[in-house]
Amino acid sequence: MTAPRLSALVVARNEAARLPACLGALAFADEIVVVLDRTTDASAAIAHAHGARVIEGAWTLEGARRNAGIAACTGDWILEVDADEIVEPALAAEVRAVIATSPHAWHLVPVDNYVGDRLVRHGWAGSFGTSAVPRLFRRGAKRWREQRVHPGLDWTGTEGPRLHRGALVHHVDRDISDMLRRLDRYSSARAADLLASGRIGSLAANLRRFVTRGFKSYVSRKGYREGAWGVLLALCTAAFPLLAYLKARLEPERHHPPTGPPPGEP
Repeated sequence: MTAPRLSALVVARNEAARLPACLGALAFADEIVVVLDRTTDASAAIAHAHGARVIEGAWTLEGARRNAGIAACTGDWILEVDADEIVEPALAAEVRAVIATSPHAWHLVPVDNYVGDRLVRHGWAGSFGTSAVPRLFRRGAKRWREQRVHPGLDWTGTEGPRLHRGALVHHVDRDISDMLRRLDRYSSARAADLLASGRIGSLAANLRRFVTRGFKSYVSRKGYREGAWGVLLALCTAAFPLLAYLKARLEPERHHPPTGPPPGEP
């Protein structure tokens, strides 16, 4: 019986500094596809040097550019990796083992999130960060929705067991200031999505979400185990939808019509 082919997909924009480590860890895949969105640095040359097939273009929505990458993959299974992530060898081995026998359509992959040099294991919740992501899937099983930041997903088929050996090493933010800049970018992009949908919600509902998301991050996801880092993460997680709502309500002219995905996104 022929072993299933695995495509590794990386969607990036001006990530020349991070691509070598990311692509170097993907040599276990049968093909590497790199989608470059309006890229002006050396990312294309780096991708070609690693044997990747390169797709270049310009996409307004994050969901659309990720779907373009999925469509370009030819493997039976696809592992989706961001340019700021590195697949550990133990995870690579488990991916190959899982796709050889899995009857399911998709699997969650564990993530180790770093802020600078610090590994922050607990407290990731909602759309500000997560400790597991649905990145391993059969071709045809996953479709991103047409949104600018953290687009939703539509699935065909069943979810399989979560992978548990190794992790995607994710360098989320360089420092606290970088984290706060990301919160500003993401909330602006989310405000554009809200305005485009015509349904920005209400202040009362978003104040409730502020409380529930903060509780989920700090208590349910055990952010308290990270000390002051857990407090910071809970505040950012809680503030994201509230800030997006306030930007859409108070400054709609600044966020609509939108001009593209949040700067700095892969």
